[in-house]
Amino acid sequence: MFSLTGKKALVIGVANEDSIAFGCAKAFRAQGAELAITFQNVKAEPFVRPIAEKLETDIVLPLDVREDGQFGQLFDSIRRRWGKVDICLHSIAFCPKQDLHSHVVDCSRNGFIIAMDISVYSFIRMVRRAEPLMPAGGACMTVSFLGSEKVVEHYNIMGPVKAALESVTRYMAAELGPKGIRVHALSPGPLQTRAASGIGHFDELLNKAAAHAPTRQLASIEDVGAYAAFLASTEAANVTGGIHYIDGGYHIVG
Repeated sequence: MFSLTGKKALVIGVANEDSIAFGCAKAFRAQGAELAITFQNVKAEPFVRPIAEKLETDIVLPLDVREDGQFGQLFDSIRRRWGKVDICLHSIAFCPKQDLHSHVVDCSRNGFIIAMDISVYSFIRMVRRAEPLMPAGGACMTVSFLGSEKVVEHYNIMGPVKAALESVTRYMAAELGPKGIRVHALSPGPLQTRAASGIGHFDELLNKAAAHAPTRQLASIEDVGAYAAFLASTEAANVTGGIHYIDGGYHIVG
């Protein structure tokens, strides 16, 4: 069918074995890719490093996207160890709790800046660093959500933030397409991850999605990983710039 053997994959955002990033990393590895995985800080390292070891990861390094210099250190290490990178997955998002739980009109300026910096600008920075290490092309992916285009109750300011993320995905896809670098946004339906648990009334959203999706079930991290692995493959070399729904069809009825 398809294989990622010989490809080098960077995965940013593994927090635990329930995270979307882990589902993608596991799928990349199962298809033969070598892995680099990051952890946010020393507090997160004891949770992430055992996962990385289980996946036989080549490179495990810290990456706090708000710390100047860490992106450079990460990609310098990848260049020294691998000389290239073929796949980059960005699966991080954050908004201060008070702003996340506020109406959009009540979001603070600082909260908005933090949410955009961590959730959107870090994707731009990742792709910028990856570009010189993809001379033969590659695939860069991020993770979005339906709240980017439709009003999802309690999703609040993260809706506009994800809309910005999807927009930069399209622009970067257009800019980098001539170099063979594809840029994608994966849009799973609601998933029970640690990051999603911060959204108000999230259990109600899960139940609604499961009840209304045409398949009558939520997507899993394995579903997302399988789709991401295909997009990373040579067989998907002519696919770019898309918002890829992996949600049991919930986006058509939600």
